[in-house]
Formats: sequence, C-alpha cells, structure tokens
Amino acid sequence: MGKDVIANWHAFVRSRDPAALHALLAEDAVFESPVVHTPQAGRPVVEKYLLAAMQVLGNETFRYEGEWFAESSAVLEFACEIDGIRINGVDMIAWNEAGRITRFKVMVRPLKAINLLHQKMAARLTARA
Repeated sequence: MGKDVIANWHAFVRSRDPAALHALLAEDAVFESPVVHTPQAGRPVVEKYLLAAMQVLGNETFRYEGEWFAESSAVLEFACEIDGIRINGVDMIAWNEAGRITRFKVMVRPLKAINLLHQKMAARLTARA
C-alpha cells in the first residue's frame, strides 16, 4: 500500500490537481512545517499549506532525489532552487490503513532556504486568504 500512496503523491505533484490532493488526505491529517511553529490540523488546512508549498517549491528545478519506506510511512528527499538558493529537504509522510495521508512533515535546509520559504509561503498564503 505504501508504494501506492507515494505513487499517488507523485501523481499529485505532477498534476497539481487539488481534487487529487483532497483524495490523498485523511480528514484528520496534520501538516508540520519548518516555518510554522505549530502543527496544522485538518484536511482543509493541510490542503491549503500543501497547495501553497507546491506553488512556491514546484518550479522546473524541483525533483525528488531519494525515497525510504517503512510499513506506514516514507521519507522523500527533495531539492530545488529558488532565487539562486539551493534548497534541500525531506517530506516525511505517514498514512492510515485506508491509504490516506495522516501526517506530512517537511524539513528544509539550509537556514537561508528556510528564511526564503518563510517569506514566500507567507506571501502565498496571504494571497490565498
């Protein structure tokens, strides 16, 4: 099941289809970000953050570079470049028995990248509000 969940995640990343993201997330999904100090809970909020993140990070340089799987979770390493800053990070994804994502945690480096993402995500989320 795990490989199917991650295959569906990759399909969403390619398509950017909000309906595909909605179908992937559990109702009680939680999003944890390097730029927000509290976990964001509930499908609508998680959708908002992940759609904004794809708009900010998902340029032509974005790519996944590695994947590691456990029974009900996976870690996906990604890289991209924004405004001349190389960003490296991981998506830590957990899912339930139904194959829906229950937790999505993002970690990013270096500090310069975190600061840039904080600025760009704030602007994107404000624009969506």
